[in-house]
Amino acid sequence: MADFTWVWAGPYCTMHLAHLGAEVIKIESQARVDVTRRLFLYPLGMKPGVNRCGLFNQWSQGKKSTLLNFVKPEAIAIAKELIKKSDVVVENFATGVMDHLGLGYEELKKIKPDIIMASISGYGHTGPLRNYMGYGPAIAPLTGLSSLTAYEGGSPQEVGISYGDPNAGINAAVAICAALAARKRTGKGQYIDVSLWEAMAALVPEGWMEYVMNGAELPRQGNRDPWMSPYNCFRCVGEDAWVSIACGSDEEWQALCHGIGRPQLATDVRFRTVHDRKANEDELEQLLTAWTAQREKWEVTRILQAAGVAAFPSMNSKDLTDDPHLNERGFFARLPHPEVGVRIHTGIPWLLANAPNGVRAPAPLLGQDTDQVMRDVLGYPDQEIARLKEEKILY
Repeated sequence: MADFTWVWAGPYCTMHLAHLGAEVIKIESQARVDVTRRLFLYPLGMKPGVNRCGLFNQWSQGKKSTLLNFVKPEAIAIAKELIKKSDVVVENFATGVMDHLGLGYEELKKIKPDIIMASISGYGHTGPLRNYMGYGPAIAPLTGLSSLTAYEGGSPQEVGISYGDPNAGINAAVAICAALAARKRTGKGQYIDVSLWEAMAALVPEGWMEYVMNGAELPRQGNRDPWMSPYNCFRCVGEDAWVSIACGSDEEWQALCHGIGRPQLATDVRFRTVHDRKANEDELEQLLTAWTAQREKWEVTRILQAAGVAAFPSMNSKDLTDDPHLNERGFFARLPHPEVGVRIHTGIPWLLANAPNGVRAPAPLLGQDTDQVMRDVLGYPDQEIARLKEEKILY
């Protein structure tokens, strides 16, 4: 796979494909080094460097790095050779960049007629906004998610993460797998056009459907649910310690009441049915908070889970990395990196019964695999590789 991606959306796509077993060759440019290689997110006490950014080392696990100088026409020719050897090409530049480099889909079909190419951009490669610049943080407001995010009576809020990027990336990865399966049947390649806007909008069905069916906008409701109650985060003992509690049925509410030692609440006329609980939700939450606020978050979780009620702590980063369940399942990758040593990264979010599990390799150093790719994939002799480096075509 020829990986021309950078920043987050594209690298997130190709990281998952690497996790699935693809040989992902990240084709990097000496003229414009990946933004995430240059961000100032380094381990404490470590000097900046293009191989040390935590974001790059997270999203580029399992990949190889080949460093070309795209200012030189011969570097573009080498990129085309790599594409000819590849099943898939992925890029997430602004609309028109790959065409400008001579690497657009119509050109690549001439090199390899059955090539599968995926392009990820803010607004897609067709339509009146195709030439607009797009960044992930702006996507949540464009999908209506921000208008749904706030406490009751509050103004729209930022959701705090660039959701458009990983959603577009994972959608592109799924589409690529589908295209590979289709090519196996038909022999035909495919062009896949993924936009951050559409990938994110598909995740906000409640707002869309409320308008389509009822011509209304959903009100903002904080952590509450339109139907279930109790359904919220409740304060516990400790600094900024919380537990989420959700009751999906009257039976679960009754189990909760017995679990906390207040069985009389199950027959209280204010809370007997879900409609009663929604009508008296403020009072209900005050009663529950009085109980949770006297207990540690894991104690609350164990008591309610034992009663058959969905409850779990709100976790911070330390909670997650120390969590015995996630560690026992092997979710975290702890692989030695030549420059930053062993660091904790999120790993593969699935386990396979009949295939190897775990991240295969840490993120590559810049240009780490140039010689190996040129020699073993493209068949260049060592003296020719040396010439290309001397002429600053390779690095």
